[in-house]
Amino acid sequence: MQTVWKGAVSFGLVNVPVKMFTATHDNDIPMKMLHKEFNVPIQYHRTCPKCEENVSWNEIVKGYEYEPGHYVTFDKKELEKLASETSREIRILDFVDLEEIDPIYFQKTYYLAPEESGTHAYNLLVQALTDTKKIGIANISLRSKSSLAAVRIIDGVLSMSTMYYAEEIRPKEQIPNLPGEAEVDERELEMAKMLIEQLAAPFEPEKYEDEYRERLMDAIEDKVEGKEVKLAPEEKKTNVIDLMEALKASLKQSQDAAGSKKEASGTEAAKPAAKRTSKAKASSRTSSKKTKATSSKAAAKPRRRKTGS
Repeated sequence: MQTVWKGAVSFGLVNVPVKMFTATHDNDIPMKMLHKEFNVPIQYHRTCPKCEENVSWNEIVKGYEYEPGHYVTFDKKELEKLASETSREIRILDFVDLEEIDPIYFQKTYYLAPEESGTHAYNLLVQALTDTKKIGIANISLRSKSSLAAVRIIDGVLSMSTMYYAEEIRPKEQIPNLPGEAEVDERELEMAKMLIEQLAAPFEPEKYEDEYRERLMDAIEDKVEGKEVKLAPEEKKTNVIDLMEALKASLKQSQDAAGSKKEASGTEAAKPAAKRTSKAKASSRTSSKKTKATSSKAAAKPRRRKTGS
C-alpha cells in the first residue's frame, strides 16, 4: 500500500506517530470517453477564456467569488500555511460509543500503522479502545480539507474514518414531497414485521456481489471476441394495487425459499459419509475439468484489469 499521509494521533498529552493508508478502493471498470466517429479518446484542456490560451498548473490559483465576477485568490503555499497547524495531527477531542453515530456522517476509511518510534503507544491505544469499546472523535486536515474523524479499531488495526460536520448534513426539511404522519393499518404492519424477520440475517459483506460490474465485464469480453452482446429483457414490474396481497405473496415466497434451503441441507446431512465423499471427489474432478477448459479458453480472453490502490 502507498502511504497517503504521515502524522500522529494525539489524545491528552499522548502522541502516537502513524502512517495512513487507504482502506478501500474503487472497483469500477475504467472506461474512457471516445469520439464516436473515430474511436479515439477526447482531450480536455485548461483554457483561459480571456486570452484563449492553455493554462499550465503552475499558473493556476484558487479563488473565492465574493461578488459576481470578483474573486479573492490563494496560491498553494497560502493554503498550506492555513492548514499547517493541524495538518499533521489527528487530535482526539472526545471518546464516544460507535452506536451513537448515524452512518450518514461517515465518508472514507483509512488504516493507521505505527511509525517505528510509536509501536508501544500504538499498541496501548489499540488495546485501550478495544477494552473500553469506545471510538475517538477527532479533527483532521487532509488534502487541504478539514473534517471530523472517527478513530476506531477494525480487526485489531487502528483506523480512521473521515466524517461530515453537522452543518454539512442537509436537513430533512429540504426533501420534497415527504409524506406526513398517517395511520398505519395494523394487519399490514404485522405482515411487514413478519417479512422483515423472515429476511433477517447476519451481515456478511462477502456474499454481496457487484452484478452490474460482472455483466459489464462479460459484455466487454464478448465484444473483444467479436460476439454480439445480447441482453436479457428486463422484467416489467407491475404496480402494487393491494399492499396486503403483496405482503402475503412476499412472505410466502420467503418462507418457501427458506424451506427449500432447510430441506436441501437436511438431505445432504442424511447421506452416508462414504456417499458424500464419493460425490465430493466427483465434484472435484468435474471442477478440475472445468478449470482446464477455462484455462485454455482464457488465453483468448482479455484479462480483467484489477483496479484500486
